[in-house]
Amino acid sequence: MSTSSLILIVVIVAVVLLAALVTGVVLTRRRRISLTEAKKETKSGYQADSGVTFAAPEKPVHPVEDRPEVDGQPGVGDDASVPRDSVKRGFVEVDLPEAASEVEEIEPTAGRLERLRSRLSRSRSTLGQGLLGLLGAGDLDEDSWTDVEDTLLMADLGAATSLEIVSSLRSELASRGVRSADEARSVLRSVLVEALHPEMDRSVHALPHSGKPAVVLVVGVNGVGKTTTTGKLARVLVADGRTVLLGAADTFRAAAADQLETWGKRVGADTVRGPEGGDPASVAFDSVKKGMDLGVDTVLIDTAGRLHTKTGLMDELGKVKRVVEKQAVVDEVLLVLDATTGQNGLTQARVFAEVVNITGIVLTKLDGTAKGGIVFQVQRELGVPVKLVGLGEGADHLAPFQPEAFVDALLG
Repeated sequence: MSTSSLILIVVIVAVVLLAALVTGVVLTRRRRISLTEAKKETKSGYQADSGVTFAAPEKPVHPVEDRPEVDGQPGVGDDASVPRDSVKRGFVEVDLPEAASEVEEIEPTAGRLERLRSRLSRSRSTLGQGLLGLLGAGDLDEDSWTDVEDTLLMADLGAATSLEIVSSLRSELASRGVRSADEARSVLRSVLVEALHPEMDRSVHALPHSGKPAVVLVVGVNGVGKTTTTGKLARVLVADGRTVLLGAADTFRAAAADQLETWGKRVGADTVRGPEGGDPASVAFDSVKKGMDLGVDTVLIDTAGRLHTKTGLMDELGKVKRVVEKQAVVDEVLLVLDATTGQNGLTQARVFAEVVNITGIVLTKLDGTAKGGIVFQVQRELGVPVKLVGLGEGADHLAPFQPEAFVDALLG
């Protein structure tokens, strides 16, 4: 290649590089100008075609990143991770209950679970009917017993409880010489009722003593229906002849106090509340004090659920309980769990049990799950009884739990 040809190639390459550099500078300058103009419009607002000026947001909105679980500890509140098999739900506007101009008539609590048994249809089709179909088929081989165990596991009874029930069924069916579907149903009913430990005390301790009202703390993470459950529990107690005062100690969630106060008005109960973002322990203290002054039977305290870490949970709930006990004994600590969350709800239960002395479980949304076996498992894991179950959105759809009625509803 000649020297002149080499020089020509070098010149061409230089021209191309120079052109690319100039183009990049021009584009960068134009982008800066566009950003500057956009910032000016954002700061002062912009004019729509209709002539209406829309103010720009004061602060940019950043998406909230998922909070991972730390050191293998289960997440609580804002840290709770969403199970991979959870159904993705869209955003739903939830209206607060309308304020009542007068005290409402309340449905009697006796026999509520029996009256609401049709709402357990999903659990019945999965657990009860599935088991009856297998047991009523006659002599069971090992594969059939494996199917029985699988049915129990799919209904969220847990491995240990499922093994116990299978063992009891095999023993009872053999000893009684069961030959018909009706006999198999009778054996299944007795085994399931026994697994729920009907001897457990399921009454809500809400009677005054030593001249002071009974104090009930309602705890649980946000989203399980805790405040609504507190309001519905007030209706249960009023229907049974108790006088009630409500304490809105969930001061961190917007409208929680308004919601609880509305529930109180519907049953003629006063509500003690504090400033938004205030000290929950202070509200709890004032609630018990006013309850003593008014001479009510029961003080129901709705505690905060939006707690960021396990340490925060321990500190907050511990403080609330200590402050309350300066005036009166805490008779009940009811943990509200969402039955539709299954194993994730059980994880939450274990965390709360480490923090406070849980005395009873309230399972909400039991009508919306096919996994009614969570009742069996949560009792086994925590060693405390399920005392109340939520079977719908109605004001009187919170029912005292009865093992026999629950099993009858499952079996149909």
